[in-house]
Amino acid sequence: MEPRESWAALAAGGVAGVCVDLILFPLDTIKTRLQSPQGFRKAGGFRGIYAGVPSTAIGSFPNAAAFFITYENVKSMLPHSSTPYLTPATHMVAASLGEVVACLIRVPSEVVKQRAQVSSSSSTLRILSHTLYHEGIQGLYRGYKSTVLREIPFSLVQFPLWESLKDLWSWKQRHVVDSWQSAVCGAFAGGFAAAVTTPLDVAKTRIMLAKVRAKEASSHAASALRSPSETASPLPSSLFAGVVPRMAAISLGGFIFLGTYEKTRQLLL
Repeated sequence: MEPRESWAALAAGGVAGVCVDLILFPLDTIKTRLQSPQGFRKAGGFRGIYAGVPSTAIGSFPNAAAFFITYENVKSMLPHSSTPYLTPATHMVAASLGEVVACLIRVPSEVVKQRAQVSSSSSTLRILSHTLYHEGIQGLYRGYKSTVLREIPFSLVQFPLWESLKDLWSWKQRHVVDSWQSAVCGAFAGGFAAAVTTPLDVAKTRIMLAKVRAKEASSHAASALRSPSETASPLPSSLFAGVVPRMAAISLGGFIFLGTYEKTRQLLL
């Protein structure tokens, strides 16, 4: 991959990340509060839906940029097989590695953001300083494993589906898809991926929001999905808490994110 293409992927990914995260922040707040162990109303309801937005504003650009520069570089380095059936595997590997790198930036931003979303009376800076004082740097990476566990399956579904839909549309119209068509493909791919990975998102949210030294704070994803009164298995209803706003946000997000990425990258190349 040429340096110019790498810089274009970095810049386009960063711009796309900022756009989608700031535009859809209210839906993300509602989703987080629906998944919160304390319940939607106690977590803030519909009040202060922009609580935690500074954390997102700071983390969005480097997070998305890190993902796309890794994704595009890994995709270009992997052998391109003449067998079309192996192409999705290339996209899966590239997207998975992209998520592992991006989560190094995403998780601290996500921890501070989600804690601010369910405690709108506290500022982002206060939550950051409180987390560092009581938990150290390790506290900012609370839920890293569960976030990666959520993001990799999500990307394994979203990106091969997005690429396949673009290829199908290009084949149908006999020319490469426009940026708006890529955005439509992104919306379908994102919405479907969001639906099937919602239980993993619920687990990640509960781990990040758990109090210091609480059992959930150090638990794995399966344990975090159990309600306090459960000992055997998760409640089916709780597995998909917040699925509607999550699907809505990620469908719209896929449209804005992937469409903006394609358009910005085309302009820079």
